[in-house]
Amino acid sequence: MAEIAQDGGGGHKKGGKVRSKKMSTKIDFTPMVDLGFLLITFFMLTTTLAKPNIMALVMPEKDIKKEDVEPVKESKVLTLLLGGNDKVYYYEGITDAKLDSTDFSAEGLRKVILDKMDKVKGQFGTETYKKKNKEGEEEERTDGSFINVLIKPTKDSRYKNLVDALDEMAICKVRYYVILDVSELEEKFIKNPAGGLKFNVDEQVEAATK
Repeated sequence: MAEIAQDGGGGHKKGGKVRSKKMSTKIDFTPMVDLGFLLITFFMLTTTLAKPNIMALVMPEKDIKKEDVEPVKESKVLTLLLGGNDKVYYYEGITDAKLDSTDFSAEGLRKVILDKMDKVKGQFGTETYKKKNKEGEEEERTDGSFINVLIKPTKDSRYKNLVDALDEMAICKVRYYVILDVSELEEKFIKNPAGGLKFNVDEQVEAATK
């Protein structure tokens, strides 16, 4: 708090002039420090801390037997090969697969997924299911696509590419998708698309269960 101190002097002198008393101020900032700590504590307790952005990802069990794998029609499958330089290679089905490439933009990968979903919807329609929220409670019934997306990062891809691919799954509301290792045949397919992909169903099942 502020204090007022008086200097000595200022009395009457014989035969001299009358001097006025000199006043000086001395400010004590100790209470201001206490007030500062109180304000910091107040804002720390009342301010909402930034919550990290996370994505819920349900991974399958490690030990999966081949006989437990349900067969899926090739026309429902879209395979994404995450390559280097932020490129995505993709092909539909397995038999007579044709490789193409795109990027992670809205007009790139998202359009590829939505176009494939339209094809699957036109051939197989939609399925109705109950979606669960974060608390595990069932929400209202939702219509979804039968599309199955296989995501296979290559050694040239970045971790961000996998995150972007998973984001597109959530944006496009893809219900069935899985992360698998890329095979040697698919790596050769990327280097030489004209050579085709000789990838049979048994090898695809083996890659999904190893």
